[in-house]
Amino acid sequence: MHLTVVTAPDRPLLSRHPTGFFSSREKCIRRGKTLKSKSPAPPAPSSSSVIKLLQSKYHYKEEAEIICDKVQVKLSKECFHPYSTCITDLRTSHWEEAIQETKGGAANRKLAEECYFLWKSTRLQHMTLAEDVKAMLTELRKEVRLLLLTNGDRQTQREKIEACACQSYFDAVVVGGEQREEKPAPSIFYYCCNLLGVQPGDCVMVGDTLETDIQGGLNAGLKATVWINKNGIVPLKSSPVPHYIVSSVLELPGLLQSIDHKVSMSA
Repeated sequence: MHLTVVTAPDRPLLSRHPTGFFSSREKCIRRGKTLKSKSPAPPAPSSSSVIKLLQSKYHYKEEAEIICDKVQVKLSKECFHPYSTCITDLRTSHWEEAIQETKGGAANRKLAEECYFLWKSTRLQHMTLAEDVKAMLTELRKEVRLLLLTNGDRQTQREKIEACACQSYFDAVVVGGEQREEKPAPSIFYYCCNLLGVQPGDCVMVGDTLETDIQGGLNAGLKATVWINKNGIVPLKSSPVPHYIVSSVLELPGLLQSIDHKVSMSA
């Protein structure tokens, strides 16, 4: 196979040389996307741990869940400027504001810090790379080079990469918060291509976010873009249009073989 692939925690990119995967930022709440369900989804383990803390140690009742819900909303709307903001201060402030908005009274920074660090540590503990994904990446890397590209704050993303122990499965890792621009800006894709020693026209972007992964791949003029649409979301008419759509990252090997075959036929 003569393709290159690029991806991050749950997203990817490809090229015609033996290169790697790019991917994008993991999100608790997908921005601008609302999925309807018959019953409310249970809280994530990270939120559940904070709810238990607030209820057992501080005797909160339903306010504990309300606070966690408010924090999730704040995270979904988060705007982070790495050169002027500390991610720890910003996210501690989310908890501080949510507690004050729910309980009233004076701000409680100490409690906010306790909630934030418990939420963060629990979240990292539950970040793992599935065994079937590990096996897939190991096999793919025998034929292509893989690069992981993720948007977001340097500290946050590096902690997640370390927590799920995924760096060893990639030839390179690029964090948007360490660069001048993030996805969907073409410059970060060109940087990744240069890092791998390939041309943009020899790469395929694989990702689960249309606005950053797919639009970025299109902006950079990559060979192809692959959208991982695991939830069967119907995109807006104004959304970027990927070259290929899969429902699982495990479909990548077969798709890459198909793309490589088309490339070989047209060469």
